[in-house]
Formats: sequence, C-alpha cells, structure tokens
Amino acid sequence: MIGLIAHSEKSDARGAVRAMVAALKEAGIEYALEKYTAALIGRKSSRDERALARESELLVVLGGDGTILRVVHKLAADIRPIFGVNIGSLGFLTCVGPAEIPRAVESLLNKDYILSPRNLLRAELTHATGRTSRLHGLNDVVISRGERSQLVKIEVRIDGAELTHYNADGLIIATPTGSTAYSISAGGPVLMPDSGAFVVTPICPHVLTNRSTVVSDRSVIEAQLLRPEKQVFVTVDGQSTLAMRVGDILRIVKSDRSLPLVTLPERSFPEVLRQKLKWSGSNV
Repeated sequence: MIGLIAHSEKSDARGAVRAMVAALKEAGIEYALEKYTAALIGRKSSRDERALARESELLVVLGGDGTILRVVHKLAADIRPIFGVNIGSLGFLTCVGPAEIPRAVESLLNKDYILSPRNLLRAELTHATGRTSRLHGLNDVVISRGERSQLVKIEVRIDGAELTHYNADGLIIATPTGSTAYSISAGGPVLMPDSGAFVVTPICPHVLTNRSTVVSDRSVIEAQLLRPEKQVFVTVDGQSTLAMRVGDILRIVKSDRSLPLVTLPERSFPEVLRQKLKWSGSNV
C-alpha cells in the first residue's frame, strides 16, 4: 500500500492530492491518507505519520524538502521509502513536480524507480548534569546564537583530536544530503549522496582561514562552547531545538538509520544539481 502525506498549508496541496489520488485509483494502486491530508479532500482518516508508515510499503510526500524533513522526524524508527512530489520552491529531495504526477504513478505501478539510501546523523548533547538528549537528522545539526550579535566560540574535535576553535555566528555539521541546504548557503561544498562524509561549515567565521572541512562519517565530531553565552541553541534539521551551555558536549556520529529516498532512473543526482542550481556549460 502507498501512504500519502501532504503539507496541508501549501496553497497547491489540495489540487496535488486530488490529482495523485485520481491517478492512483486509475492505476489500481491501493493507498491510504494521513489524517490532515485526508481532510484536504473531504475525507476522514485517523492515521498520523507513524501509523500510516507502519501500514505502507512506501510514502508519497507532497510538499518540499522541509515537508520531507518534518515527516522523517515524525517517523522516528518507522522510516519507509519516501517519494517526494515538489509543491514547494527549491527541492533537492523531491523527485517530480505536480505536472509529473502521471509519471510518478507509472513508476510506482511498474516499480520503475531507484532507492537512494541517505544516511542520517545522530546528535547527542550530554549536559554538564550528565543527562543526554539524542536526536536523529537527515540534513544537519546547527549550533547558533540567539538574537544577540555576539560571536559564539566553539571548540571542535575530530575523533578526540582538536580541529580548531571557531569564532563565528555558528556552526553547521551536515550530511551529504544536507550539504545542499544551509551548509551550501554558508559556503560549504556539495557532497555526493554516497560520499560517506560529513561537512563542518562555520557560519560567518571571524577568522577568514576557517573554511569548511570534510570529515569521514566514521568519525566522531565533538563540539563544546568555550565561553558562557546567554543563548546558544542546537537545532537538528530545523525541526528540533535544544539549549546548549558551557560544559555541555555535543557529539555527532553517523546514525544506524537511513532514509531510502526514491529517485527516477532519468533523474541522476548530477542532473538534479544542474537543474536546481541552474548550472550550465561554459560558452567561452
């Protein structure tokens, strides 16, 4: 069975859900709706994201990258393959646009798609009290200051060895999937999905030689604050936020979870990059 989840607040969501439901019906594919998605088209459902995932072999998520991130966080350990239909703006995780719903359903019917395994990260914030908070993320972990203009001073260690001290607005630790999100906006490199790495990118560093560092995803990345700050936060995928203080230790490792992201055979990652970033060949 296919599970359908839409970003119910997007203006195009209702039309996209109706088109998807009609195409699935015509193809004879069994489907079920998440409760807020069902309400968009006047249906009723009691299923939340996790309940829907437990009944489904694959989830079609209609929205943008942020919608997929939200769904991944709500699924927790009940992750299923996700087929993204973009009804947002820039979408690196989505597979097709709303005009391509017939192609999407055809690929589902014939199982003519590729599963691209996307590694997740695990963030563990061990507080000075000894209590540990754990979160899993698909894109990134961001250490950021609050509303103050003061820089944050962060020590970073890789497998126990000191890398550097950053004086910056913050720090991003991203997976290959997250390398095309906040990290690229902060000047980080694009990593291929199967590169087996993290990228550590400072946000507006005070020292101009502080650049992005690519680190094996077999490594343990540790970060600590080096001076008291009134407001410093650790945010995972823009979904979950924890307060961080001096004496706390943030550890980031590769998670034992991964997301099977659905892609079409004709949509290789280099092709997606070229289209989304509007790259073209030189005409010199």
